[in-house]
Amino acid sequence: MKSPLSLYRGLPQPIYILFFSTIINAVGIFVYPFLALYLTRRLGYTALEAGTFMTVASVLYVPGSFIGSKLADTIGRKPVLVIFQLLMDVCFLVAGFFEGQTIVPYLVLLALFFDGAVDPAREALKTDVTTMENRQVSFSLIYLGHNIGYAVGPLIAGYLFQSAVRWIFWGNALAGFVATLLVMARIKESKPSQEVIEQSKGWKTTDKGEEGGLFKALLTRPRLLFFALSITFFSYAYSQTLFALPLLTSKLFAEDGASIYGKMMALNGLVVVLANPILVSLLRRYHPLANTTLSGLLYAAAFALFAFATKASVFFLLTILYTIGEIISATNEHYYVANNTPISHRSRFAAILPIIMGTGHAIAPIVGGTIIETSSMSMLWLSTAISAFIGSMGVFLLYLTEKKPKNT
Repeated sequence: MKSPLSLYRGLPQPIYILFFSTIINAVGIFVYPFLALYLTRRLGYTALEAGTFMTVASVLYVPGSFIGSKLADTIGRKPVLVIFQLLMDVCFLVAGFFEGQTIVPYLVLLALFFDGAVDPAREALKTDVTTMENRQVSFSLIYLGHNIGYAVGPLIAGYLFQSAVRWIFWGNALAGFVATLLVMARIKESKPSQEVIEQSKGWKTTDKGEEGGLFKALLTRPRLLFFALSITFFSYAYSQTLFALPLLTSKLFAEDGASIYGKMMALNGLVVVLANPILVSLLRRYHPLANTTLSGLLYAAAFALFAFATKASVFFLLTILYTIGEIISATNEHYYVANNTPISHRSRFAAILPIIMGTGHAIAPIVGGTIIETSSMSMLWLSTAISAFIGSMGVFLLYLTEKKPKNT
């Protein structure tokens, strides 16, 4: 029987470098998963104050993303990725020295601004070095790498949060430095030449180049815009696993809450590692919009049940359920977006579309904090499930009107 891992053979060499770099980076993602707990338990923020802070942090991501995307489409992907990643790591390094002081949240805000500049360059680089034929598998391998690292990172971070809080920041910075050095040493600049971009304007494919600026190009892709708007309901729902879920575990399990949450995040990564190649192999024959619809329905089911869960074992089972939805979503959303993005605007689309798709992510903490304080934690999870269902129906409507082949 053919191994599911065999589908990752023969991919472009830069994809394997990005795979290993992503693993290193993901092992060191310590700060953001525990940010809500850090703000509430270490700095004394209320749930609403922590939610407001995390929303502000998401808003600061936007100008960083626009700056980084414009630079990546002009001077190149690699220099933007390297410079801004290092600046982000420096912020976390400094935050470790000032741990427990009021300056720390501001350093985190600055780090997330720089992170916003990194992401469009990284996404454009991934698309540059792949084709429509190998893109879904390539993207899924990098996503797998993220979760291999993330299967370990939260366990380490949960321990550090209890016994050595400074190392949450220093460990994040160290992993970022190492991952960036690997990219510097082994990946070449991938930005398409102006000649290739001009030639692409005559292509008959959905990634052909377009004239004009970002917004003019966006208007040539109305279906992509509708897709992004639908996905923002997913991002709102999934973001509650970072904001509301640690608060829920702390509420139900007291001092064991942080440890249980860390185990849930580790389980999330482990399920991705084990199930990602299997699910990609099984579902790649189906349209990415159909697959994305399924992912939203799985989100809705899992998040609705969090409103009634009281046992740690049930929390772990629901983590498996929403993680399956996450895998299907992650391996189809970006694939569909990349195949419908003009080659001439890859970094800029990689900035604006995640901003649209991430609007739900940006408002999730403040909306979630408001619902918790004015109603209840159970109502928060029921409304989260409704959001996922609405997004799923939006993608399904798009699927019903899709007349193009699977890889477009």
